[in-house]
Amino acid sequence: MPAKTKYELPLGAATREAFGKALVELGRENPNVVALDADLSKSTYTAAFAKEFPGRFVECGIAEANMIAIGAGLASSGKIPFAASFSVFAMNKGFEQLRVTAAYPNVNLKVVGTHSGISIGEDGPSQMSVEDLSLACSLPGFTVLCPADETAMIELVKLAAAHVGPVFIRAGRPKVAKIYEAGRQFKIGESIELVEGSDVTLIATGLLVAESIRAAEALESEGISARVIDFPTIKPLDREAIARAARETGAIVVAEEHLVDGGLGVRVAQAVAEMHPAPMEFVGIQNTYAESGTPEQLLDKYGLLARDVAAAARRVLKRKR
Repeated sequence: MPAKTKYELPLGAATREAFGKALVELGRENPNVVALDADLSKSTYTAAFAKEFPGRFVECGIAEANMIAIGAGLASSGKIPFAASFSVFAMNKGFEQLRVTAAYPNVNLKVVGTHSGISIGEDGPSQMSVEDLSLACSLPGFTVLCPADETAMIELVKLAAAHVGPVFIRAGRPKVAKIYEAGRQFKIGESIELVEGSDVTLIATGLLVAESIRAAEALESEGISARVIDFPTIKPLDREAIARAARETGAIVVAEEHLVDGGLGVRVAQAVAEMHPAPMEFVGIQNTYAESGTPEQLLDKYGLLARDVAAAARRVLKRKR
């Protein structure tokens, strides 16, 4: 269990579960919302939508490439399709269709990848999507979202439905800490500063947001003031917040449950290099695939805990000085 924190991070629902809840709510509000799945509806939580709206649900079987193409066709006909599967299958098996049938024609398709990262746990590396953010960001015109908790997921699903254009939303398997109160407002392209700080900035997304908050508390006990910023939008990037962080704190750590050779860290580094160069460190998966194990064991072994974020902050501060 995570250590107690003054920032109060009780355990909440999994983001995949929150997605399923938000999808049903959308379905009740808008008859144009439809859903597609690839024989994983109980795991992605689209099963509830299928039960309530059977005529607006397409079971595509174990065929993510076909699912993406069908979803793109539905988008072209005026529907608002949400195509869901494990992230590793949706992005890797469906990438050509994402490129040709969704990104190139810029259709209004929403793709939700669940069970992202290594926190899927015992299912092992074949099921672990550690490249999905970089793949999604490489698609021109795509908006890429990575919510940190259930509230963020619910609100971002609503924003994705209202946004005209292709969207990828990253969701995880395990229950996650509650960061936000219900009803918190979000905006595509905007980050959220969660903890004020002046010595170093911890930029995080998804599962690593809670770990960064815990890292900031540990650093505070050492006299280090760490700013924590959640980036629920990976693309388009909140460049203004990055420039301000680099200028005001002079050192940045980026933390994500993703390969460091892509994803949020690379995008932040590009923005820092262009606008206000500053020393940086990167907490993520280091050029490897993970083993099978419990989520807790894997996050520990591959360095994705608060202690690892705090250690990166100490390293970057040495370079800052």
